[in-house]
Amino acid sequence: MRPIHVIGGGLAGCEAAWQIARAGVPVVIHEMRPERPTEAHRTAGLAELVCSNSFRSDDAETNAVGVIHREMRALGSLIMRSADAHQVPAGGALAVDRDGFSAAVEAAIAAEPSIRVERGEVAGLPPKDWDSVVVATGPLTSPGLAEAIRALTGEHSLAFFDAIAPIVHRDSIDMEVAWPQSRYDKAGPGGSGADYLNCPMSRDQYEAFVDALLAADKTEFREFEGTPYFDGCLPIEVMAERGRETLRHGPMKPFGLTNAHHPKVKPYAVVQLRQDNALGTLFNIVGFQTKLKYGEQARVFRLIPGLERAEFARLGGLHRNTFLNSPRLLDATLRLKAAPRLRFAGQITGCEGYVESAAVGLIAGRLAAAERLGRPLAPPPPTTAIGALLYHITGGHIEAIDAGPRSFQPMNVNFGLFPPIAEGRVDESGKRLRGPERGVARKRALSARAAADLAAWIGASG
Repeated sequence: MRPIHVIGGGLAGCEAAWQIARAGVPVVIHEMRPERPTEAHRTAGLAELVCSNSFRSDDAETNAVGVIHREMRALGSLIMRSADAHQVPAGGALAVDRDGFSAAVEAAIAAEPSIRVERGEVAGLPPKDWDSVVVATGPLTSPGLAEAIRALTGEHSLAFFDAIAPIVHRDSIDMEVAWPQSRYDKAGPGGSGADYLNCPMSRDQYEAFVDALLAADKTEFREFEGTPYFDGCLPIEVMAERGRETLRHGPMKPFGLTNAHHPKVKPYAVVQLRQDNALGTLFNIVGFQTKLKYGEQARVFRLIPGLERAEFARLGGLHRNTFLNSPRLLDATLRLKAAPRLRFAGQITGCEGYVESAAVGLIAGRLAAAERLGRPLAPPPPTTAIGALLYHITGGHIEAIDAGPRSFQPMNVNFGLFPPIAEGRVDESGKRLRGPERGVARKRALSARAAADLAAWIGASG
């Protein structure tokens, strides 16, 4: 049987290859690293996490990210299996030891006899004898391949900046100032309810920090001038430019936290750090993606109480991300309309986030394998998390939400992508639901419908 070729050894590519191999179809992964490095990767490992180490909420009842976790596990996801095996405490989130996670994915790929990994760049359109290709090169697609796709489609890809948060050595954090606590004491997978380190700020300290942040030297990217940012990954200094209180209502919100050193003193703002490796020796500063120059990062971030003597394992950075105008370019099964032998997966399609990228890789792999085996496979229904994300990408669900946005925008999975559901107005005891309670009930109903519809889809598709 002719193999399916997967270009890209990131989360989406590895998940696609895994699903193809598990269906009994041979697959070749083409990964350009280490022959050609990227602006953001540190290693040549498969499925390297280049930004946060968090897969976000694992709450499958009231959070759409938790729902997509549940669906991926039900579909035999390699990415979720590896994440679960290498989780680190993170409150209500699923966070992972990034090196252990990557090593686990690579070991599984290496042990699968139907998968072959070839190192080297695919610098243009794949050879014509590759009759089935999954392009999962991510937002850091090599210029040669990106230009070939652009020439083929006649479209300009969407582009915006993406930023990386710095990582701090745990033993350099002053624990006489900082304290361990998850927001609202919530214990997530592998967590205890005290999984974040919290650095409090008074109003004066917050104002001084914002002043320093706004005045600090930033990295200039004149070559990419005019390229917008993705709102889900804004540099912290860009958030500060939008208003002095923006950070207090974003990554530095003080809600759900009590200073263990001074319980009666309410912090004006709080900076949180999340465990980044299994040993607990590294913590990343949550929400502190930045384009500050390296020297400025160390100076400004050491103004944070508890981080005055912080030692940085990695400073923040900035790189350009490129995405397809997928609703116009791709069909309902993620194939390029101009060249159906090419199927796209992961962040290059316009999804955003680790699990979303891997989920699109999962469904792209299943669709490619089914096509190769001559067993047509319908995409999962839009009432499921994976289906809702897929329909957002391919354009089938956008108009149903808001009559069509001005332009396609990269998106994290969220309940706003799901078809509406009748909201319950009373609880099981007959008590009338009001305000936030109705919202929670709606999310629970959407989650329950997604679970039932995914099970039905699995049953129907075999």
